[in-house]
Amino acid sequence: MTVVARNLRCRAGEIDLVCRDGDVLAIVEVRQRQRRDYGGALASVNAAKRRRIILTARILLERLAARGELSLRFDVVAVQGTPDGAYDILWIKDAFRP
Repeated sequence: MTVVARNLRCRAGEIDLVCRDGDVLAIVEVRQRQRRDYGGALASVNAAKRRRIILTARILLERLAARGELSLRFDVVAVQGTPDGAYDILWIKDAFRP
């Protein structure tokens, strides 16, 4: 994967990463939580957050004319702290669909 853009912002929200993975444009949401209270990093990407990411992606990609003939995919990277002070990293490709 190649990073195309980072921290894109508009009125609707922010996209953490836009990456090119072959003929796919991946919109990547990165979530970090130190503790697993309330479900941890992965659980923080709830329905409302997914809707905001999708809306933001539509607005920014229209504005940048970046999509073209590429397929679009939404990924989530969850960075979760562990009791021993380390981190678990989980990358879920195609985590949700618009």
